[in-house]
Amino acid sequence: MTHPDGSPIEVLVVDDEPALSDLLSMVLRYEGWNVSTVSDGSAAIRHAAVGRPDVVVLDIMLPDMSGLDVLQELHRIRPELPVLLLTAKDTVEDRIAGLAAGGDDYVTKPFSVEETLLRLRALVKRSGHGVVGGNSQLVVGDLVLDEDSREVTRAGEEISLTATEFAVLRVLMLNPRRVLTKAQLLRHVWEYDFGGRSNVVELYISYLRKKVDADRPPMIHTVRGVGYVLKPQ
Repeated sequence: MTHPDGSPIEVLVVDDEPALSDLLSMVLRYEGWNVSTVSDGSAAIRHAAVGRPDVVVLDIMLPDMSGLDVLQELHRIRPELPVLLLTAKDTVEDRIAGLAAGGDDYVTKPFSVEETLLRLRALVKRSGHGVVGGNSQLVVGDLVLDEDSREVTRAGEEISLTATEFAVLRVLMLNPRRVLTKAQLLRHVWEYDFGGRSNVVELYISYLRKKVDADRPPMIHTVRGVGYVLKPQ
């Protein structure tokens, strides 16, 4: 999903729990969205006025003010701004209060990342800010990956990949010029927590290099002590 002009969707995540905020941000960036994060209501209001996000993920419990008060102020500034509420309270009264205050949808903690992403996509689509791309191709330099046909080419030459090689390359191509750690690749491709499994990442990076970079200028680079990055020459 992107803007009609192809630019990324802008999302603001408002939560004072760093682990939760980092996880959600990582998933949204993996989807190609631009993500900004703040940890309190005052910063959220300032960012919404200046940063012009397309959608906001707002925790109801914030350190400086009620999330519902933040919600009302956001809608005073940007009446059309869609807001997804995060709440640890799952009573009917709390859900009604959030929706009555102007929230467009909500998820309860602990939440499913997949469900949260689906709800955000629906909000952006309903708002008219985003469109689902009709082009299934990812393109970085002369490297092309088609998500529908599962075909990969470089400089027009077809590259045959296994399912796992394809998945690793897709993550790299969704994040061109961005260094991804081994832990991030493990979570995105294998859904593992990081812990002694870095060798599987190294193995598949070596497989990809032999196929993608064989007899060509290298696109897959190691950033020593950090991870890997895909970038054209």
